[in-house]
Amino acid sequence: MAFIHRFDDDRPREEEVEIQAGPVRLAGTLVVPEPPLGFVMFAHGSGSSRRSPRNRFVATALNQVGLGTLLFDLLTAAEEADRANVFDIGLLARRLIDTTAWLCARPEASGRRVGYFGASTGAAAALWAAAQPRADVAAVVSRGGRPDLAAPRLRQVTAPTLLIVGGRDEVVIELNRQAQALMRCESRLEIVPGATHLFEEPGALETVAELAREWFLDHLAPIGQRPRGA
Repeated sequence: MAFIHRFDDDRPREEEVEIQAGPVRLAGTLVVPEPPLGFVMFAHGSGSSRRSPRNRFVATALNQVGLGTLLFDLLTAAEEADRANVFDIGLLARRLIDTTAWLCARPEASGRRVGYFGASTGAAAALWAAAQPRADVAAVVSRGGRPDLAAPRLRQVTAPTLLIVGGRDEVVIELNRQAQALMRCESRLEIVPGATHLFEEPGALETVAELAREWFLDHLAPIGQRPRGA
């Protein structure tokens, strides 16, 4: 699937950043188009990092239509050594909220709406964080996510939420259906035919990127500033 490129010779600015999140500093990669239509923060799943090739693929598709992105590590290297931290959804959600505050304090993000893109356990963290009013999140997208892990908070989520699951990921499809039934916000479940949990099949990740692009443009871009043809 082809993406609409919003830029000709001008590339978005990319910056390696350090984020103060509670008592720790987290590494991240911030990409800022000029001007940004909004920002999407990525919450990776267990066993992954800000360098996730799948998340970077989706982030690039978002950058091409004028959305800024922040991919960052939810844990320090020392914290990752303790597997309990990897599945501590409450801890990961607090990191997301702290990082959201950090991003919104930057000049380029001033007045811009922020969305979350979560994968696997990162999707649970994104929804847990989105349930907190101070996160001020405008939209959430879950890729192959485990929203069921955020079940105690799902009724409090107000941000429009898109759940994307592979058609061959039967167990996760059912978990997403159960989670969606708990939600009171605008939500949609999209099943990508023939795709497995990691969306490795030809065209599967492109479909994820297009679905995420449309969802975030609809909910983050200021009225009248959506790219023509997107």
